[in-house]
Amino acid sequence: MSGRGDRITNPWPAVVRTGPTGAKRQTQRLVSPSEGNEARREGHRISEHFIVLWKPGNSTHGNPVEGRECQVVELLEGNMTGASKPDPVSTKQQRIAELAKQSPEMGFTSLAHHIDLRWLYEAYLRVRPDGAAGVDGQTVEGYTAHLRDNLQSLLDRAKSGTYRAPPVRRVHIPKGTSGDTRPIGIPTFEDKVLQRAVVMVLEPLYEQDFLDCSYGFRPGRSAHQALDSLWQQTMAMGGGWILEVDIRKFFDTLDHAQLRELLQQRVRDGVLLRLIGKWLNAGVLEEGDLTFPEAGTPQGGVISPLLANVYLHYVLDVWFEGAVKPLLKGKAFLIRYADDFVIGFANEGDARRVLEVLPKRFAKYGLTLHPDKTRLVSFHRPPPQPTRTPLQVQARSGTFDLLGFTHFWERSRSGNWVVKRKTAASRLSRALTTIAQWCRLHRHDPLEEQHHTLSQKLRGHYAYYGITGNYSGVRRFQLAVQRIWHKWLSRRRRCGFLSWERFFRLIDRLVLPVARVVHSVYHRAANAAT
Repeated sequence: MSGRGDRITNPWPAVVRTGPTGAKRQTQRLVSPSEGNEARREGHRISEHFIVLWKPGNSTHGNPVEGRECQVVELLEGNMTGASKPDPVSTKQQRIAELAKQSPEMGFTSLAHHIDLRWLYEAYLRVRPDGAAGVDGQTVEGYTAHLRDNLQSLLDRAKSGTYRAPPVRRVHIPKGTSGDTRPIGIPTFEDKVLQRAVVMVLEPLYEQDFLDCSYGFRPGRSAHQALDSLWQQTMAMGGGWILEVDIRKFFDTLDHAQLRELLQQRVRDGVLLRLIGKWLNAGVLEEGDLTFPEAGTPQGGVISPLLANVYLHYVLDVWFEGAVKPLLKGKAFLIRYADDFVIGFANEGDARRVLEVLPKRFAKYGLTLHPDKTRLVSFHRPPPQPTRTPLQVQARSGTFDLLGFTHFWERSRSGNWVVKRKTAASRLSRALTTIAQWCRLHRHDPLEEQHHTLSQKLRGHYAYYGITGNYSGVRRFQLAVQRIWHKWLSRRRRCGFLSWERFFRLIDRLVLPVARVVHSVYHRAANAAT
């Protein structure tokens, strides 16, 4: 049996109690934590059922999750006769959403009572089991070994105010090709569970407030939807002026006092505000040094994307839609994915006025714009002059980057000017650098293992960059990966150069995934028609 259990086919599993003689008596359906994760992956909403956690018994050898299969079980809510069945998590979230929609100006003073043992269990299921460990080294296997006791202790500490947010472990990952790095904060596993539980409370509330221009880290929304919206609006407007904006070190400079003030417009629950305050003030452990930043939220924390969306919702989205657009002479639109955004304008004067006032607006909330990466781009549809070359067209109309793609004008097969997207040069270079580093470090691994990992990396690249109009970009990436793999296989031995003929025979046997378009506008149109 796998660590996460078998797939659940009946939505109402039963509790099976085993006596000393091994006789079984069926009373209610049972859902183990291992089954719960698998059911969630298969599309079942395990939170809508009566959840039962395994009670830890004697320690077992091997996987602690598998060890629970032969242990005694008990109900979360005890064995009280006549006890009412608790509301499922999704029902509670729906109630929060309905109330938030009915009262858009109301501040919620009572939200923490929704977080109970069942809620924490659902939060536990939603935390990635393969995530990196925090400062305490706690793994998902170790935490799951005594899951019920750990969740009960976490709940008691969170509600009583005795929970202490541990420091986050900071690591750095490459950012672009300039040698810069991006700091990532890794919370402990228990901290991830509690942060996820708080996100599950706040998310249905703020989903009623967030505007359609926001796409980042929201349920049911993705980067590809943001790209589609950008494409549709630039095409409908015939291009125009694009304000490409970069916020300098947004997650590191987010003002704590301003964030608390913005949160309290909708959330006035003392328990939740106290927990968020503890996470904001938690220390950062980096190379043995513990520091306590006065601003920012760790990029990598479970709750950080929601806090970032709340901050920019008030600072940018509401301000632009409510205070800026009514004063503009022409059409305008905003597309934001977390802290990456562009603003499109039909009128040049509107664009320049917003460019002038935007730094002042952000400075009011402790944010600054990058002077070199924030620019105004003339992005008009080129005139119908077939003699122009693609380079002349791009020089006239300009290009801009968003979400890893460069946007530019080019003729379609029918001869019309359309906005096309290709993999941004910096993203392509960074991806190939990562592939080269991996091949260099793992060139002595068995060929089958190298092929398996490279295939996963290629599929992941296609899954994001494989959009309509960018086939040549993903094909170029595939060929570059093959060249890199050949280069480092040739260096497995000092005098062991691998000829191209032998390499082609190798990839005929170990076939790498071919480049393909995953996100096709033609497929979506066909699906919509049916």
